[in-house]
Amino acid sequence: MTRDLSASDYVYVWVDGIHTKVRLGEDDRLCCLVMVGARIDGQKELIALQDGYRESKESWAQLLRDLKKRGMRAPVLAVGDGALGFWAAVRDAFPQTRSQRDWVHKTANVLDALPKSAHGRAKKAIKEITEAENKAEAKKAVKALVKEFGVKWPKAVEKVTNDEEALLSYYDYPAEHWRHLRTTNPIESPFATVRARTDITKGPGSRGAGVAMIFKLLEAQEGRWRRLNGYRLVPLVRAGAVFVNGELVERAEEKEAA
Repeated sequence: MTRDLSASDYVYVWVDGIHTKVRLGEDDRLCCLVMVGARIDGQKELIALQDGYRESKESWAQLLRDLKKRGMRAPVLAVGDGALGFWAAVRDAFPQTRSQRDWVHKTANVLDALPKSAHGRAKKAIKEITEAENKAEAKKAVKALVKEFGVKWPKAVEKVTNDEEALLSYYDYPAEHWRHLRTTNPIESPFATVRARTDITKGPGSRGAGVAMIFKLLEAQEGRWRRLNGYRLVPLVRAGAVFVNGELVERAEEKEAA
């Protein structure tokens, strides 16, 4: 992907490193670094797709340097799993971009640190956080999670408390966007189709050919990707409008002047 990005404006981006079953010889499997963005009009589109290492800062830094060179502006918010090397790289490339941790990956991490007998209760407790009416209620739900599970399984609750602010960033954006910003579903959903195709595909012979094959599969779906709910609010997010618990309040400069 080499297109000019100077005329594009991606307000939100979702990032992930997706391991596929595309065979490259021996036991090597292709991992794709993926970035999907929401434009100023609320439409989602594929920004970047390249071979790399999911947890590697340098792999993500190379991707981000290329995007900046092609004219990409800093997104307002990036959504992704906390284990990605992306977070260290984005601090250098776009230091003003805020972070939102993906709740699907986070939930899986919490459950991995708990016995199966506690999974049902933990999922319910996490849902109380992610679907709270506002950030204050979400923080109360985090405290309730700590109270219920913290004594027996401190490592499980630390996975939430250590990332609490980044897990709750979405409350500072329009409520209509919350369902889009809590997870990396804009990547996971289209990649379900990619996985279904690549699971039965023989090795393409090279990493470049493998990435090209996956790009074509994603490109075929891109036209069907839904626009964000509340897409008319996206320009306000880019303009720096202030949202508290999902509701628009005065712009920051107006608030200071009042």
